[in-house]
Amino acid sequence: MRSPSLFGALLLCSSVIATPSYPLVVDTKKNVKYQGLNRNGIEVFLNIPYGQDTGGANRFKPPRAAVPKPRSTIVAQSYGPACPQALGEGFPPLTLSNVTKISEDCLNLNVARPSNLSAGAQLPVLVYIHGGGFWSGQNSELSTAPDGMILESVANGLPVIHVGMNYRLGLFGFAQSDALESEGSENAGLRDQRLAIEWVRDNIAYFGGDPKKITIFGQSSGGLAVGLQIMAYGGSKPVPFQQGICESQALEPGITGNFTIDAFQLVVDYVGCNKSALHSAETIACLRNLDLDTLEGAAEATYQSDVAHNIGDIWLPVVDGDFLPAAPSQLIAEGKFANVTTMMGWCENDVTFFTDTSIATPQDTRDFVQSYLPDLSSAHIDTLLSLYPSTDFAANEAAELSSEFYRSARIFRDVLMVCEPVYYGAALAAAGNAVYLYDWNQTMLDPLVAAMYAQSGLGVIHTSEFAYIFGNLSHYDFSPAYPFDPTPEDYDLATRGSRSWSTFASLGVPGDEQGRDTFTGFAPSFAVGTEAGGGGGDETYSVFVAGGPDEGLSDVEGESSKAVVAAQKLKERCAFINSAEVIKELKF
Repeated sequence: MRSPSLFGALLLCSSVIATPSYPLVVDTKKNVKYQGLNRNGIEVFLNIPYGQDTGGANRFKPPRAAVPKPRSTIVAQSYGPACPQALGEGFPPLTLSNVTKISEDCLNLNVARPSNLSAGAQLPVLVYIHGGGFWSGQNSELSTAPDGMILESVANGLPVIHVGMNYRLGLFGFAQSDALESEGSENAGLRDQRLAIEWVRDNIAYFGGDPKKITIFGQSSGGLAVGLQIMAYGGSKPVPFQQGICESQALEPGITGNFTIDAFQLVVDYVGCNKSALHSAETIACLRNLDLDTLEGAAEATYQSDVAHNIGDIWLPVVDGDFLPAAPSQLIAEGKFANVTTMMGWCENDVTFFTDTSIATPQDTRDFVQSYLPDLSSAHIDTLLSLYPSTDFAANEAAELSSEFYRSARIFRDVLMVCEPVYYGAALAAAGNAVYLYDWNQTMLDPLVAAMYAQSGLGVIHTSEFAYIFGNLSHYDFSPAYPFDPTPEDYDLATRGSRSWSTFASLGVPGDEQGRDTFTGFAPSFAVGTEAGGGGGDETYSVFVAGGPDEGLSDVEGESSKAVVAAQKLKERCAFINSAEVIKELKF
């Protein structure tokens, strides 16, 4: 297990760098005080409970709001436990922190804000939902620490507040059965997230935030969570936020498939709670009577993460007739979602890190796609492969990666990370909302991956944007054994990228033309209020290339299309992937 960097250790043991004068926030309505600490030029309040203990009889059930005692002082100076998951090292360099403590009493959040803020400041708020495949993750993760983002927002003249939450994961957050559905207990992890956002809406004013200017954002499964929060309850209830950012996911194939119920069956069998029917109340009662270690151990022992098991994304949200009243694709098609300004995007080589590097032949590519998308018909696989001819991809001989590897990774990326945001974004735009699409095209992770895994050539992989948007380049200097050599362009992008995210929270646009150092020319990707081309229409749309030598807005095709975007053939490829027939087989 690798030790965190010195700066990471200071973050994890935050009281080490606290000054004697602690920041204090007073909830005048409940007569409760929050005592935080000073850290790296900002103020943080850690391990604030937003929900009650989810253990015992409350296991799997919807969260209950935490109720602080009147006239109490909550000492918010150290991180709380993560929700149940595997202990130990994460997935470097995608994650940089170890998971050291877990508990079912884990519904806590952290607030980070500029120093010396008054309660009436009314700053915009960014609420972060971490990724990890709904299997792992925590709000103390070093790669997404908000300190740099807060400092950049202050320097930009548009300061923001950041909130990061923990929520239930895996079996504990996404258990699925008829008995749980009947008691309203499916999608517990999503319900945790909703309660945390509502806590922000109801309490952030005491910390100097504006409850009417909340942007939720997340990456990977956190981006999926943002997408589902936007369509929660089929848009029938007011949302406790105004904007959303989906990074490297907004939807996911398989939500209406069998990944989760199969995973649930394996756990039930492993612990011997299979004396009654899988969907019975008796089975749920049996699981609730087990101790945490036994149940988490069973979940880990039965966990599967190969391509046939959705690369580990096996604990997925479910259509429960309530929080998710219908399949996401149906809700989108029917316009049953909240009207919010949204930014969605992906990394240029988002999933190469998760693609089998031994892929070498066209048959290997077909086998990979068939395994990942088992319900896609043979005819549709033929069409999909024809849209990605082998001649469109070049091998990287130095990295020993074949053209078929890059072909497979691009199909994988487009199905999971690209075409679903295009589909969702087009619908949001047609309903009258501004939608901004981006393609992140710069990374400092490739040398780290090469050193850690003896594999180069993966490009701009998953999480590549973290170092920049969180202003955290230095966090990747965690060991003399691994390279850390950011370029001037990396430092420039860290300023520009971070300030663009916080500018979006402040102004509703990801670039400011008033002299601030943000992305320039980042316009909405679709014509607002008209049917766009995400589902196969004639209209084109645009994508902003973020970072790299080709930064700027680009149409996906035509004379105004940059070569780096035109080569992706997004219009044609996403039109097929987003067709009704294919969506039905993708099961979302």
